[in-house]
Amino acid sequence: MMQLEIAYWAEIDAFRQARAGQDAADAWHYLERAHILSQQILRLHLHAHAVMLIFAISRREWREARGQVLRLMLAPVGALLGRIPLGNTGRTSVSAFVPMPIPEELRHVLGQEQCK
Repeated sequence: MMQLEIAYWAEIDAFRQARAGQDAADAWHYLERAHILSQQILRLHLHAHAVMLIFAISRREWREARGQVLRLMLAPVGALLGRIPLGNTGRTSVSAFVPMPIPEELRHVLGQEQCK
């Protein structure tokens, strides 16, 4: 397993721990970080949005759930067109098309060429 995938699954594990501890804010934080890491690998990107969708439904966050359905449909198109906005957190509160700064501690995992 490559370093990026290891880092992705570590964020998913942190999400699961936060969710088990009933800490929704931290759970979303770790899902956002997992999403940032997942963007260059379509299966992980789809997984991140699927987990976000399931979590939003479990919390009855219907606006977020609708946004995740849309992002699940857009992710393959973005991957095919090479138009994934790096650093985007994947949440409904931000545009699905806007790149965002990559957190400093995730940059090394993504490689310098992806951190501009």
